[in-house]
Amino acid sequence: MSIAPATPHASAPAVRLRVPTDEDALTWYRVFDDPEVMEFFGGRRADLSVYEELTARQRRHDAELGYCLWTLTDEADTVLGFTGAQPWPHTHYGPVGAIEIGWRLGRTAWGRGYATAAARATLERVRAAGVSEVVAMIHSRNARSMAVAERLGMRRAESYDTPRGQEAVCFRLEL
Repeated sequence: MSIAPATPHASAPAVRLRVPTDEDALTWYRVFDDPEVMEFFGGRRADLSVYEELTARQRRHDAELGYCLWTLTDEADTVLGFTGAQPWPHTHYGPVGAIEIGWRLGRTAWGRGYATAAARATLERVRAAGVSEVVAMIHSRNARSMAVAERLGMRRAESYDTPRGQEAVCFRLEL
């Protein structure tokens, strides 16, 4: 199933969000094979099987909830990474029960407005699906992602210690 292009804001790049395919697992695996991209996620990409499970789970989320972590592409249909929303996946820490929005892009897409444009499209779609509040959990040293959250109008709320012993800041936004 494909999702139509997101409506761009003034001067924002055109982005497309689509439900991840089986093939996207390998593409995400390749796009995220960069220590800088994975700096706040353990420093290296996960095994291919993790991306296979993640894309399968996102297809289920889309079918059941109407939203997921979508594959993010540019106008040329080049996969840049993902963005979207999902139920917070952990039960032992963090904003348990919340709907989390998130984004992860390959380094070639950084600094070009793609994350903000795609996250804005995500907010529109989760609002349309009836979600009343979203959170974004961001590593306390991830200034780029914090800037995206702030551009979205999210407010800094509580902080959590992750299982890796790192601090994550929870940003919140009522829709």
